Amino acid sequence: MSAAPSAGLLSLTPVLARLKLALLRNGLRQSSKRKAVYIVSLVLTALFGALQLLGLWALRGTGHAAALTVPLAALLALGWAVAPLFHPSGDETMNPARLAMLPLRPAPLAMALLVSSLIGMGPAFTVLILVGSVIATAYGAGAFAVAVLAVPLALLVCVALARAVATANIRLLSSRKGRDLALLSGVIIGVGLQAVNFALQKLSDAGLSKLEPVADVARWIPPGSALDAVRAAGEGEYGLAAAELALTAGVLAALVYWWQRTLTKVMVSPDSSTLAAAEPARDRERSSGTGLSRLLPAGRAGTVAQRSLRYAWRDPKTKMSWGSTLAIGAAIPLFNVLQGNHSLYFVFIAATMITSQMFNQLGQDGSAFWMVLQTIGSRREALSELWGRALALVLVTAPYLTLVVTGLALLIGDWRDFAEVLGLALALLGGLLGTGALASVLLPYSVPQDNAFKNVAPGQTGIAWMGMLWVLVGAAVCAPLAALTIWLHAADARGLSWVLLPLGVVYGALAAWTGLRAAAGRLTPRLLEVLAAASRA
Repeated sequence: MSAAPSAGLLSLTPVLARLKLALLRNGLRQSSKRKAVYIVSLVLTALFGALQLLGLWALRGTGHAAALTVPLAALLALGWAVAPLFHPSGDETMNPARLAMLPLRPAPLAMALLVSSLIGMGPAFTVLILVGSVIATAYGAGAFAVAVLAVPLALLVCVALARAVATANIRLLSSRKGRDLALLSGVIIGVGLQAVNFALQKLSDAGLSKLEPVADVARWIPPGSALDAVRAAGEGEYGLAAAELALTAGVLAALVYWWQRTLTKVMVSPDSSTLAAAEPARDRERSSGTGLSRLLPAGRAGTVAQRSLRYAWRDPKTKMSWGSTLAIGAAIPLFNVLQGNHSLYFVFIAATMITSQMFNQLGQDGSAFWMVLQTIGSRREALSELWGRALALVLVTAPYLTLVVTGLALLIGDWRDFAEVLGLALALLGGLLGTGALASVLLPYSVPQDNAFKNVAPGQTGIAWMGMLWVLVGAAVCAPLAALTIWLHAADARGLSWVLLPLGVVYGALAAWTGLRAAAGRLTPRLLEVLAAASRA
């Protein structure tokens, strides 16, 4: 009588494997565009994986090959761990709550889900990297025999880690915050690629021996320990190889155990929407008049600034735009300094990028701009509206630029240009805020909300490019301060360059206020035109 239930549990693995294939097949049938994207992704992944395999193969015979392959395995595991957080919808079977109503036990369900996770481009790419690492470091029959166990163990550690992290954070991934995190994945990937590029440049100069201290640590962190076992077996250190394989197997067992416990909790816990509905009303209320609102001026300008900051925090599209400009704006100057370009003037890239948020302030509202339109009946009200939006940007951008300039000065170890660069950056901030307000009134365009990667409505691309050209106008506004800086350097009077900091603050404030007043005068008669442009689908 007990054989039938166990047979039923064992049959769950092929069922979920077929389900994974069916989900993939049916997803490709939804549209030809999705099928084309998948095929292109498959080809690019295969080509990149093959190149990595050939590159690792070329390392065979190099004395420090293991110094690269072991940290590479640890980096693969890190990628598997964070992938579910940034791409939660990439695998429908990542959400075990979909199976909560079925009579399934955690142990066989975890095994079936683990096997189904081995189907896809990610596992295939990982296998190519692991096989290439084995080829680079394995010498002798003993090493290849150990590799037969090491490669599957390393792959299972990566997959189990991804499953455990996804299950433990399933409520986050299925919430609005999870979707916001997914939108920011491009930012993280972009900054990560900059970091990898910088590391490769340093590595090409110093050689693989530079990675030996990193490998000494990574060889005791699975799955790096599994790959180091291959090297150890090739050098005759069979005891060390056995210990590293045992460590990898132990970590794999711990991951599966953690995953099963989390899986059980998710399968028997109420849905997050039910929890939200069951909360007392007093726990969901937000007190007013606290926090940042106390620091904002009274009246319409303070209310508009608070509204803009809330949208920047809550709206996924706006949050993605803010996050990308803040992260990339700081990453570009940082990596230029780390690569030897010891100049604080790279901070102007950050100032330009973050202030670009002002160049379509009204168009970002979309069709909701009609509510703003109804409250503007005079130039004074228009000025308060634009001033509140600019104030929200200043509250973020001014401390951000100060922090970036200070951080770069600390890295370089030279504070001679600190005052003049910060002063010029704040003056540029004011100039861009003023010209951005004018561009937002004269050249508004709609931002589609249903597409995370499309920032301009069809037919308005030219308007968006014309709006971005106003950056040059904002930079030209700061020409007098730039001329003063050049004169101080030419006259060998750099000791007086500190005056550029207070001058930059005052000049930037005047430039911003002048631009806002000019934009306010043009906004009132153009309200209907702005609404038509912002509402375009």
